[in-house]
Amino acid sequence: MQLQDILYSQGFGTRRVCAGLIQQGLVEVYESADAATPLTVTESARDFEATGLRFRVQGVDWAYHEKAYLMLHKPAGTECSQKPSAWPSIYTLLPAPLRQRPSKSAVQGVQAVGRLDQDTTGLLLLSDDGQFIHRMSSPKKHVPKVYEVVTKHPLDDGQIRRLLDGVVLDDDPKPVRAAACEAAAPHLLRLTLLEGKYHQVKRMVAAVSNRVEGLHRAQIGGLTIPPDLAPGQWRWLSEADLTLLKP
Repeated sequence: MQLQDILYSQGFGTRRVCAGLIQQGLVEVYESADAATPLTVTESARDFEATGLRFRVQGVDWAYHEKAYLMLHKPAGTECSQKPSAWPSIYTLLPAPLRQRPSKSAVQGVQAVGRLDQDTTGLLLLSDDGQFIHRMSSPKKHVPKVYEVVTKHPLDDGQIRRLLDGVVLDDDPKPVRAAACEAAAPHLLRLTLLEGKYHQVKRMVAAVSNRVEGLHRAQIGGLTIPPDLAPGQWRWLSEADLTLLKP
């Protein structure tokens, strides 16, 4: 694949912009997997094997990814929207190439897999793979999502039992049940869901006469937030991470 096409596929701009970066000497390529130092390439049409390629653009190292699969530790006070209404967008936490990756759909760049409220923190997945997004989002796929919920009032066995048996939300006569539910502390609920309705955790807790004071998504499938991934930080998902996400 031509180097300008590789850069274009990774979100570094139009093919003309990518060719310009290369011709200006702003792109370096690691010519082997174990190369310690990249070499400057100024020929935009030069061919490279894309798979496994590592390169540097304007001093920043990148690796080629045919599809982008990311995790983000979402901080409070951010919205999962490209056009936020009141709070900064989570997409501002990502570098420009991830927001500009070309796509066949109307919206370019990686997209959040579902949404978390502006005051909710925790694990958020992003991708430009539509099938992956659907698989992770669909309630039919039964991908468990674990939430840590700080409640206003102390929890009791009756509330836990009702959440497991099912509560009725105001927009759906069919009871919504927790896949798993336990009180980790008097005011700390660990809740597992297999679907994601609007404000679901807050509404379920309200339905058992309690109130959410803090909400954190701790796990999706078997994937948890790495201890060294601070709020606001992101990283690529590894093959091992993707395996943990399979139902």
